[in-house]
Amino acid sequence: MAGRSTMSLGNLKKVLPNLIKKDQLICEISAKKTLEVASILQQQGFDYLLDLCVVDYLCYGVSQWDTQGSTQGFSRAQVQPVLDESDWRGSRFVVVCHFLSLAKKERLRLKISLDDDLTMPSLTNIWPCANWYEREAFDLFGVLFTDHPNLNRILTDYGFVGHPMRKDFPQIGHVELRYDGETESCVYEPVTIEARVSVPKVVRKDNRYVENE
Repeated sequence: MAGRSTMSLGNLKKVLPNLIKKDQLICEISAKKTLEVASILQQQGFDYLLDLCVVDYLCYGVSQWDTQGSTQGFSRAQVQPVLDESDWRGSRFVVVCHFLSLAKKERLRLKISLDDDLTMPSLTNIWPCANWYEREAFDLFGVLFTDHPNLNRILTDYGFVGHPMRKDFPQIGHVELRYDGETESCVYEPVTIEARVSVPKVVRKDNRYVENE
């Protein structure tokens, strides 16, 4: 394409020092570097933004299930994981973008670490398809994209409280909705469901577990 640089992947690593090669190219940056790095990627042929999502590392490495010493299946479950046991020391929220370059036949994963204010620049001016991805990230995780043309909720109901994909969001939610026949309208009320975690049991024969005779 006219006017586009033909920078090799080796030279791309020079302008993106954090770029590494594993199953695909991976680059980790801070939120303040977003537009600078995005511009470089667009100039070097990464024309397609395939996906934008968010990872919440609040409970990273913490299992909700205690399976030690159990012969009947899961021995017990925790309604709330013990967060102090997490071994994650980076930013709690990380925005992950996946890009594709047909010219280079390469995929690239961009991991953007957010500060406590959960704010980063919008990518819509470079990749317009980021519009709905960013609205979803705002709706479900509360990430704020500056200069987004219409940063409103896209999946949850009007008046929804909180961001349901955060690890500390209660599984039963904050409110429940019912239809009131007398007022002929929908009514939001405090949740009446009891918080619990179902504990599955092993109920079938499995050739991986042969009893000693």
